Amino acid sequence: MTVLVVEDDTIILEGLQISLEQEGYQVVSASTMKDALDIVNSEQAFHICLLDVMLPDGDGYQICKAVRAKSQIPILFLTACDDEVHTVLALEQGADDYIAKPFRIRELLARMKAILRRTGMMNGATNGGANGMINDMAGGNDSNVVMIGDTQVNLNTAKCYRYGEEIVLTAMEYKLLLIFIRHRGKNLSRQQILSEIWDEAGDFVNDNTLSVYIKRLRKKLGDTDDSQLIQTVRGIGYRMD
Repeated sequence: MTVLVVEDDTIILEGLQISLEQEGYQVVSASTMKDALDIVNSEQAFHICLLDVMLPDGDGYQICKAVRAKSQIPILFLTACDDEVHTVLALEQGADDYIAKPFRIRELLARMKAILRRTGMMNGATNGGANGMINDMAGGNDSNVVMIGDTQVNLNTAKCYRYGEEIVLTAMEYKLLLIFIRHRGKNLSRQQILSEIWDEAGDFVNDNTLSVYIKRLRKKLGDTDDSQLIQTVRGIGYRMD
């Protein structure tokens, strides 16, 4: 399994490379935005990205956007900026998770494994496109096709379509969608949602980042003020009818 690590601090980069290789990962590294973009735009295959935010010639957000233009592989930010603004910005660019410096290598490895597990990358998918972020399952039983407004969700293949076009969801967005589908017609508190996410995969999601994930899911499902598929229930949480 290959990891793209983008970090301009030589000491941190070397430490990460040694630790990741000891865990059995292959490491492809870059210390500048330019080098990282060259790797992203090459045919090099990798399963997860670790991106530093601040780089000498740019930032990790631009690399994140470049990766997301090609693939839905997991992205984890390594940031010295442990505040809500930078966290939200990273998630809105398409990141799956973030960890603040200084971090313990065991925590980083645990977060990586949680992301790889929930995205299906443990089964060997690479950055070959949107299908790499979810394990496709065989079958096409119509009973496992759910309609949410104009969106068709195939629970067998873990794919969503709207007006015949595939909607590419990140693993966390799809997980949230499944939670709403399972509890369709019921009010869900934010704590209930967080509890289900944590209980199922040991994911690292807090109350602030949950808002970003729900906002992204709403946008992809085509939610509007006039037609809200995921409704905000004041004082309670959310509801999908």
